[in-house]
Amino acid sequence: MCRPAAMRPDPSGRPAARRTSGWTLDGPVVVGTDGTPDVHRAVRWAAVEADSRERPLTVVHATRTESGHPHLSLKGFRQAKDHAVDVLVEAEALVRKAALGVEVVTVSCPQETATCLLREAGQEGAVVVGTRGHGGFLGLLVGSDALRVAARARVPAVVVPPRERDRPAGVVMVAARDDRDREAVRPAVDLALRRGASLCVVSVWIFLENVGSMATMFDDPSELGVTEGAEAARLVTRLREDRPGLDVTHDVVRAASSAAVLVAATADAVVVGARRRSLPVGAPMGHVSHAVLHHAHCPAVPTPLAGQEPPEQV
Repeated sequence: MCRPAAMRPDPSGRPAARRTSGWTLDGPVVVGTDGTPDVHRAVRWAAVEADSRERPLTVVHATRTESGHPHLSLKGFRQAKDHAVDVLVEAEALVRKAALGVEVVTVSCPQETATCLLREAGQEGAVVVGTRGHGGFLGLLVGSDALRVAARARVPAVVVPPRERDRPAGVVMVAARDDRDREAVRPAVDLALRRGASLCVVSVWIFLENVGSMATMFDDPSELGVTEGAEAARLVTRLREDRPGLDVTHDVVRAASSAAVLVAATADAVVVGARRRSLPVGAPMGHVSHAVLHHAHCPAVPTPLAGQEPPEQV
């Protein structure tokens, strides 16, 4: 499943990795850092991404000194400011090693991490965070920053684990079942083109979900898988027509868990539509997105879907 494949030449004559149109997202890149080693990979990943977009990279460190700590002493404020300087200098050095020509802007923000990053990203950027950061100088629960960013983002967010395989897999995976997932497909196409990878569209269907309804209409359960994948197949057909320089494969997978298929993927990135909860209680994201964020071995990209307004606070 999702095998890497060679890029086909683009009839336009332009390098496929640099081609852009309305189907791609090509804005600035924003990355958060707290100076811990687990976040360094996210900074490097963001540097390469900004370089591939030929856009600047904004590196943000959130001190959280403005709110939530009313009793912080003057000495504490000074320590936070000095620490922010050190963290940002170190991050800029990491960026220079990963992508020498990238323009770097460093920002020390006194608010909490998600607010700082999403404000810098605006309406057109992309946000990159690590999975294991501690949320700035004063610290948060492990993983809370990444979850807040992913749940509140109105732009693509990339959550990078601290450890990945050393060699690129040559594949970007995206989960899609029908046209409602087209917003997730766009950044997946963008990533694959710029990084010279193939795109694998995965449609996961769970037979037990349909027992007692559609499943009883089929003598052969495999027919249901074909039916479930038909909408995604049409989406893939349009992709191949619109992006002749991109190698696109489509897999319809029967499994007990959509999340398990995505987490087990051997890919350079996994893109999934971020379905947000409409109620203020419970997990802020759907269980598939939540599981991929926490357990994927490669960067996970939960992307806002049409009609899925993120909550203001998580």
